[in-house]
Amino acid sequence: MILRNARIWSGPGEEARPGTIAIAGDRIVAAHEAAGEEIDLGGRLVTPALIDCHTHLVHGGHRAGEWALRMAGAGYEEIARAGGGIISTVAATRAATEDELLASALPRLDRLLADGLGTVEVKSGYGLEPGTELRMLRVARRLADLRPVTVRTSYLAAHAVPPEYRGRPGDYLDAVVLPTLARAHAEGLVDAVDGFCEGIAFSVNEMERVFQAAHELGLPVKLHAEQLSHLGGAQLAARHGALSADHLEHATAADAGAMAAAGTVAVLLPGAFYALRETRVPPVAAFREHGVRMAVATDLNPGTSPLHSLLLAMNMACTLFGLTAEEAMAGATTHAAAALGLPDRGRIAPGLRADLAVWDAADPAHLIYRIGLAPLHLRIIGGRTC
Repeated sequence: MILRNARIWSGPGEEARPGTIAIAGDRIVAAHEAAGEEIDLGGRLVTPALIDCHTHLVHGGHRAGEWALRMAGAGYEEIARAGGGIISTVAATRAATEDELLASALPRLDRLLADGLGTVEVKSGYGLEPGTELRMLRVARRLADLRPVTVRTSYLAAHAVPPEYRGRPGDYLDAVVLPTLARAHAEGLVDAVDGFCEGIAFSVNEMERVFQAAHELGLPVKLHAEQLSHLGGAQLAARHGALSADHLEHATAADAGAMAAAGTVAVLLPGAFYALRETRVPPVAAFREHGVRMAVATDLNPGTSPLHSLLLAMNMACTLFGLTAEEAMAGATTHAAAALGLPDRGRIAPGLRADLAVWDAADPAHLIYRIGLAPLHLRIIGGRTC
């Protein structure tokens, strides 16, 4: 396949320029290596297909009532301690069959794909018991069989302490999180291990145990860190060479330095910031100063970020956090790929995977500044149009 008459944004540090893209099989190649179908794109913008590197796409139920409480003034921790929040979704997810979880996840995935996605990360973490955690991961794997998209899974049983283990997080780790991780890994269901390091979830010491188990299985780690308070999660992630630390509203310049040294990506999640009506923004200036790569994701979940558009997340990252359009574009492509440990995508260059998005837009700023419009013309995933 040869794509002619395109305006190509190939990756960070590049401007959109006229050019041609050649594809052979599922790879981008030099022009002389491709032959076959030619597509005239009429001057449209071509970027790497977008990558949503942080979602909770598979879950049961919804939390519209919780949203109404939040609009009336209730806080995140107040709702969680009253049995709402993550635990509310746990009950609905445990009650759902695998087919029911799949049926509810597919429309959410389809909405993301309409924004030009080629890769999506999907977490467990709404089961908090072995059967449901494994069921969520199996559903995530099935999504890739039903849609032209790469799905990466993150094991997130260390998301919250379930009611049956309230006040006993160590027992929950021993009885559920660690043995279920071993089972999930044995079944080939896990690409990375995640956790929630927060006062209402797990401490640094508790997450150390989970990360150690992940390393023993040869699995990379990532972490929800410094979202509601500063507990040291970003430093923990850096010490363990985590792929990413996510949220980071309460991170510091010292955290940025540690993450830069470790190569840990900062995943910014403006949907949760917006939905929770937070006022403290992540330390973007410190991330820039230290050279920390910044990714942008939806954090799609039923409670604190019911956001089904990565394009909107990119716009919000610019409007709320001060990213430039190029930073947001890189954050949903090149740096999102790094946050998932996928060096074969997220840029346009020979040898990389031919996951591309074609847009009715002139450049990244033109693409991102519009609100509520997804000007996708064409997706090319693994060298095939879809």
